[in-house]
Amino acid sequence: MAQYGSFVAVGDSFTEGLDDPRPDGIGYRGWADLVAGCLATGCPDFRYANLAVRGRLFDNIVAEQVPLAMAMKPDLISFAGGGNDAMRRTFEHDALIARFDRTIEKLRATGADVVMFRWADLSGRMPGGKMLRPRVDLLNNAIEDVGRKHGAHVVSLWDDPEFANPRLWGIDRLHLSPAGHRRVAAHVLTELGVACDPDWLAAPPPPEELSWMSRKAADAKWATQHLAPWVKRRLTGKSSGDRVTAKRPELAPLNE
Repeated sequence: MAQYGSFVAVGDSFTEGLDDPRPDGIGYRGWADLVAGCLATGCPDFRYANLAVRGRLFDNIVAEQVPLAMAMKPDLISFAGGGNDAMRRTFEHDALIARFDRTIEKLRATGADVVMFRWADLSGRMPGGKMLRPRVDLLNNAIEDVGRKHGAHVVSLWDDPEFANPRLWGIDRLHLSPAGHRRVAAHVLTELGVACDPDWLAAPPPPEELSWMSRKAADAKWATQHLAPWVKRRLTGKSSGDRVTAKRPELAPLNE
């Protein structure tokens, strides 16, 4: 079984932990915290940092978080970025993948193991789904190639059909639910050869099928509460993470 003494998580809302509230109600937990908890088992000196901030674009992640992660010299780094870029009209696939390749090369050059992700399919639950799907396909294929090239671990959420279950997603239809985060954590730990709670891979039953009228009512409520604010931020150039800082900016023991 793999043994890691330190772990730094880098990325956006996916890695920050939205929408998995902490048991104490203060902030979010998420798959990275769950992974850190398992890695710390049997390793009293284990340290963990989570630099991820919701809404961050790829270039912001690379400029703000990657240098800090490299300076910490951890045994393990997770890198998840590019999803917010794919939802922008200005998305440039070739340029992003070239930066992806250089970034993973730099992270691996530190000697750390690196975890990357092939994204689950969000095209059916997000605005502009027809535009988003081919972009996700391009990103996922490139991520797999970059991971193979640099010897990184690639966790493929795309290949898990359970992520089509709405119960794995939060009410905003974009961020994972607690069950979704547990499932991601299980996939990461399995890829690393680390044992985890088998219940994390237990798929919750899908919700009951709604009537046409109930579906339309739910869609209207979602559009008002989540889609409209998202569109407004896009139009005004604002981000959900503009006033948010990393929840664990220092490489420290879990109880700190």
